[in-house]
Amino acid sequence: MTPDDVFITPFVEFDFMRRALVGTVVLAFGAAPVGVFLMLRRMSLVGDAMAHAILPGAALGFLTAGLNVFAMTAGGIVAGVIVAVLTGIVARATDLKEDASLAAFYLVSLALGVTIVSVKGTNIDLLHVLFGTVLALDNATLILIGAITSVTLVVFALIYRPLVLECVDPGFLRSVSRSGGPAHIAFLLLVVLNLVAGFHALGTLLAVGLMMLPAIVARFWTRDVTMMIVIAVASAVVAGIIGLLVSFHASVPSGPAIILVAGALCVASGLFGTVGGVVWKAFPGRHLEA
Repeated sequence: MTPDDVFITPFVEFDFMRRALVGTVVLAFGAAPVGVFLMLRRMSLVGDAMAHAILPGAALGFLTAGLNVFAMTAGGIVAGVIVAVLTGIVARATDLKEDASLAAFYLVSLALGVTIVSVKGTNIDLLHVLFGTVLALDNATLILIGAITSVTLVVFALIYRPLVLECVDPGFLRSVSRSGGPAHIAFLLLVVLNLVAGFHALGTLLAVGLMMLPAIVARFWTRDVTMMIVIAVASAVVAGIIGLLVSFHASVPSGPAIILVAGALCVASGLFGTVGGVVWKAFPGRHLEA
């Protein structure tokens, strides 16, 4: 078997592989930057919780229209926004902390979503919702993912400065500008949108993987926010391509294969990364010597 047979032929000969490749790469450009800011703002687990929170809305969309991409998308967005708002209200109106409130909502949401899908669908439908079907992406879903990524990049261009300032010095941002609040709300909406996009490709349980794992990879290689985003996007693209190839040649599920490759990149970065990597810390250079 030649290198062309391994790396190129699957994407040349099979239309479903090309669609999966396009969907994964486009998703990487939107999800990875969101993951970087979730990590910098210490909201990594919020992304995971919100990924589960969109399930009831997507399940209601499935209940009313079947596996209709737009119905499930609309339901997921509405459910994600409702959970985010209710979490904030409960955290401010009671003594319950925001993380505990979010945990309660997402656990209930996950159970409710699985129940709704099980009522109308089959085990195959449930697996589709939970783990996605990246190899079955159609034109409508690709257009949706592309639209969400485009919106994400445009909004990031508008709120990039206040987001970075809030990560570095939120007190300073509050003293010189009132843009922190609107930027935070816009960012949460981007989280929900990209989780919904990832849901169609990777399912509820794995959607956050392509968001957070590349961001963690980037954290081990640079301290510069812009470079983190570049490295995170590149890592997500590489994980998507290699994961699809592993899935094709080894006949394993594509979504988990992509996330496992991203996890392997995390492990390698944790060992050899130049910013806090194990090897780098064990054998530091002579940069402190005269």
